[in-house]
Amino acid sequence: MTKILGISAFYHDSAASIIEDGKILAAAQEERFTRKKHDSSYPFNAVEFVLKFTKNKLSEIDSIVFFEKPFLKFERLLETYVAFAPKGFGSFCKAMPIWLREKLFQKKMLIDQLKKHDPNFKNSEKIFFSDHHLSHAASAFFPSPFEEAIVLTADGVGEWATTTVALGKKNKLEIKKEIHFPHSLGLLYSAFTYYTGFKVNSGEYKLMGLAPYGNPRFVKDIYKLIDVKDDGTFRLDQSYFNYSTGLTMTNKKFSKLFGKNPRNPKSEDITQFHMDIAASIQKVTEEIMIKLAISIRNEFKVENLCLAGGVALNCVANGKILKKKIFKNIWIQPAAGDAGGALGAALALWYIENNNTRIVNKDDSMQGAFLGPEFSQSQIENELKDLGANFEILNEDDLIFKTAKDISEGNAVGWFQGRMEFGPRALGGRSILGDPRSKSMQKNLNLKVKYRESFRPFAPSILKDDLSKWFDMNSDSPYMLIVGNVKAEKCTDMTEEQKQLFGIEKLNVARSAIPAVTHIDYSSRVQTVNEQTNYKYFNLIAKFKEITGCPILVNTSFNVRGEPIVNSPKDAFNCFMGTELDRLVIGNCYLTKEKQAKKLLKDYKERFELD
Repeated sequence: MTKILGISAFYHDSAASIIEDGKILAAAQEERFTRKKHDSSYPFNAVEFVLKFTKNKLSEIDSIVFFEKPFLKFERLLETYVAFAPKGFGSFCKAMPIWLREKLFQKKMLIDQLKKHDPNFKNSEKIFFSDHHLSHAASAFFPSPFEEAIVLTADGVGEWATTTVALGKKNKLEIKKEIHFPHSLGLLYSAFTYYTGFKVNSGEYKLMGLAPYGNPRFVKDIYKLIDVKDDGTFRLDQSYFNYSTGLTMTNKKFSKLFGKNPRNPKSEDITQFHMDIAASIQKVTEEIMIKLAISIRNEFKVENLCLAGGVALNCVANGKILKKKIFKNIWIQPAAGDAGGALGAALALWYIENNNTRIVNKDDSMQGAFLGPEFSQSQIENELKDLGANFEILNEDDLIFKTAKDISEGNAVGWFQGRMEFGPRALGGRSILGDPRSKSMQKNLNLKVKYRESFRPFAPSILKDDLSKWFDMNSDSPYMLIVGNVKAEKCTDMTEEQKQLFGIEKLNVARSAIPAVTHIDYSSRVQTVNEQTNYKYFNLIAKFKEITGCPILVNTSFNVRGEPIVNSPKDAFNCFMGTELDRLVIGNCYLTKEKQAKKLLKDYKERFELD
């Protein structure tokens, strides 16, 4: 049995994974343990978890692989500063000491950290370094259900590459084309994230959620920033940006082009201008991704597409590629960002370097992305007792019925079951659930439970067999990474008066039979649920359907704004007591808010930094 530990760290979303003879055993992000969103530090806790879960000591691991090559990244930084000199000297002076002190000597740093897990670990020859985008591509292709696929990766930047096209066949994967820094679709999107007042490497999904409220009237202006060829390849005009050498994403020339300075989130509200900016950059991103998809389909004549990298989390663009039927099949790595690089690096070493046979799983080999920690019933009960929680223990049938009934009556439920998800989406393991038929559920969950912007959409979890009855989709979407439209017969047309409402005011207009999961453009970020990967969650939705006739639940991640998804029963109980959640269901333990001691209530509104 060959065991490989994969690690990603030191930029954002640090993570660790373990595979054994190519089989994915465990993977988790560091943020879930430290409770620090997008934690970029060495993933000590995540490594401890994957070792403990797989019953391994570090000295028993055959290979350890890091997800990128620090020397190449350093080369890119140096060459960039030289190319733009003397501009960027201030940024250079801030970056270099950290690189010279820590990042350049990452192998020694890794060895020092690894010894903390196991003093007997001494063999530095076990440590390998993958290429950043190869790690992304491997994370997308090797767990996919395809023998052969074209793999498109796009993010901010790895070492040099920002976009790559790779060809995967059986156990081989080869990068065929690259677009290099500073030309980056991910950084272009992040520039607009910054410009609209959201946090870079965190708030991009807010920009995507805001886009349907706007009119894409700035598309022509955005095409002054980026020159896009017919095949989707592109170059950015660096005179508008500051990310190569400065400490911000955009500059004065950028602001002059669009007519306003970047929004200050502390003092400025979101206006129609920001909604229109969001709509415009989203449209341009979709157009570029579609052009890329068409050109690589025509060039390589392969019918399957795999996606990874931060841009692959743009589920609206993914949905557009799927709808255009450019490829017969699409599969997206659920941990598409840097966290997934830990898994991809390990898989790349096993298949590409070690030339091992690959057995393709027709569903995929991610096990529903349920690769994190789990807690036994006795562990859950002991932790809840220690916290002073008041709970009852129900058998599974009663638990499912009572929870489904609660949701049907308008209650918001914290749902904590089985193994934690790997990646940014809660998929029914660490979720907050609600009734999609409720006209007030979206607004209430955003403002009273999540403490976040009211415009943020929620996803529907739907029984797989009911998908085509409710959405214009016939493709499985287990990882909530594809957006589709609600079926026309389930929708309600807005009146002329309602159409004139200011962007966010349209939220209060019920647009379908499932208003809590219908975005204002009649779209939804769909998760299909099957019995094999999440039996208990499947049964809960089935019971809700039995009670209400609706095979859908509102599913959002179990956390508040700025907090990582809950990991332990303690995290779940604290979040329950710090929000207006009505019920908490952990394992077979059932808790109602009214029965908890008032002294255990917490204030979660200002607990976490804005994300």
